[in-house]
Amino acid sequence: MSQAERERAEIARSEIEASLTAGEPLIVQPPILRRYRQPSAGALYPLEYLYHLLGDVEGLGVLEVGCGSGRNTVLTALKGARVTGVDISSSLLGIAAARAAANGVSTAARFVVASAHRLPFDDASFDVVFGVAILHHLDLGVVSNELGRVLKRGGRAIFSEPVRNSAFIRRIRPWIPYAAPDVSPFEGPLTDGELATFAKDFRFGRCRAFWLPHVSVARITPGVRHHLHKVHRIDAALLGWVPWLTRFAGRRVFEIVKETA
Repeated sequence: MSQAERERAEIARSEIEASLTAGEPLIVQPPILRRYRQPSAGALYPLEYLYHLLGDVEGLGVLEVGCGSGRNTVLTALKGARVTGVDISSSLLGIAAARAAANGVSTAARFVVASAHRLPFDDASFDVVFGVAILHHLDLGVVSNELGRVLKRGGRAIFSEPVRNSAFIRRIRPWIPYAAPDVSPFEGPLTDGELATFAKDFRFGRCRAFWLPHVSVARITPGVRHHLHKVHRIDAALLGWVPWLTRFAGRRVFEIVKETA
């Protein structure tokens, strides 16, 4: 599939996401802001750990790639950053702009309709780049080059991405009767090898694995969903006690750094 075809499919997928997102509450509630303001290194959830890696962003220029409806863009602006959210979907960015206005951060959070394959920014424009479940939609080589271009020297990029390293899990996944309605036809989990290739021109920083298979099952199982915190505690404990289980974990949160010389 060509890059243009991929982007058309992504826009179509995003229209579905926008229709599912429209009407949801826009205001970031104080408990949410407290939860993500300064999570610990032992955070149980991938997004919490991503915010731990972001750290103190007050006054920094931050780019969110694939920002969608702006949940994380606005939350990062509320933490004091100057944030630019990029997405290929104008429908999602309309919701994002409304979210920023509702939270009083329209001057700190701006939104640009653009492809991550062609970022419309000058070289060395940002201190930090981040994204949540976006790389597996993209041409990794092209995006890696673009990130290296727009990041300042010493700047960091932080991502949370689905991965699937196990051949056994890849074989059985088609038999699991669950598919999100807003999945485009070409996307799929990455492998640790693909992430390593993506990061080859950067210094690889901190990284953690999340979501052994029981977590994904629990998230779609009626009755069990009310006990997800316990499920995530078990997940973190198992990955801490038995490191080789990392191969079977379905999510990576990682940091890469642009070298200073």
